[in-house]
Amino acid sequence: MQNSSSAADAGHHKPASPRVAGSRKNVGRAVVILASLAFLVLLLIQILYTTGATTSGFADWRPILAAYLFWAVAIGVGQVVIRGERGLRALFLLPAVFFTVAVVIFPTLFGIYIASLDWNLSSLEGPRFYGFNNLIALFHDTYYWNALGNMIFYTAAVIGEYAVAFGLALLLNAEIRARKFFRVVFLLPMMLSPVAVSWMIGKSLMEYRFGPAATLARYLGWENPAFFASPWMAWLSIQAMDAWVSIPFIMIILLAGLQAMPKEVQEAAKVDGANGWQAFWHVTFPIMLPVSITVLIIRIIFKLKLADIVINVTAGGPGGATDTVSSFIYRVYRDRSNVGYGTGLAIFYLLLIIALLTILLRLSNRWTQKVE
Repeated sequence: MQNSSSAADAGHHKPASPRVAGSRKNVGRAVVILASLAFLVLLLIQILYTTGATTSGFADWRPILAAYLFWAVAIGVGQVVIRGERGLRALFLLPAVFFTVAVVIFPTLFGIYIASLDWNLSSLEGPRFYGFNNLIALFHDTYYWNALGNMIFYTAAVIGEYAVAFGLALLLNAEIRARKFFRVVFLLPMMLSPVAVSWMIGKSLMEYRFGPAATLARYLGWENPAFFASPWMAWLSIQAMDAWVSIPFIMIILLAGLQAMPKEVQEAAKVDGANGWQAFWHVTFPIMLPVSITVLIIRIIFKLKLADIVINVTAGGPGGATDTVSSFIYRVYRDRSNVGYGTGLAIFYLLLIIALLTILLRLSNRWTQKVE
């Protein structure tokens, strides 16, 4: 009886959620609708003016930016007026949403618009609507598909980088002498810019006439040590430089995962009689699988953006053997001055990356569940 009365008192003293009056909701909806309409009208006028469909508009896009900020504030005020306290909580989320719209969604939509234009900076005619012709030209561009094919090999090489990084992480996690010193030494390549690496190694160390690597190769019997003359040798050289810069990143994340592993699990494996390989394959590797998948996906994302080393060392040669999609798009902008076609290539590549990462994330989730 006492418990029921206490529950009744607790329910009686529970604060009721404040309700928003209907008239106040109507005012909030009106603010949101009017601000949205005003922003859309100004945006449409500016788009028509930019495309030449009308003669009235703004000289630049700054008024549209001001209108967007005003619209964002109006949305926030409208949420508070309509939803009350829940609207106040939503204000903490809205800045991130509007920032994402401003720096991700709008530039993507604007890029799709540019991809539909015949816009060559070397032409005096200026941009004109081109429809799907850039997309059609893309499917007939053998150089672009060659760069996409190269990206398959570059991406597959991430598995080798991961294996080397995992071995180094296991070594640095073991009780060896000067362990802290070697950790710092192995992290040094990650501190260098890829552009600096391309000039320091690709243009200097591996220079085929006077470079130290070429001199050593001649001493060992290689008559013409041209590291970037043959297609496969050039690809391996580019991959080696990129791996040298990137392996420390994978290693340090795997090392952090190894240090976070409970030592009791490894000691239990030793007590059960497991040797080093069995303890690694059946204990360490499954526990490290979530960390491994995370670092592999991050590394694949960075690999898909590989351009700086290629541009500075080989410019995609010889014969497009080392070309990446990013370096090819860069040359389309620089050499052809074709903004519309280059943007179309970039948008198509972005869609491929989204599809690839979606598939990888789903496969990794299934694999992780099976291992667990």
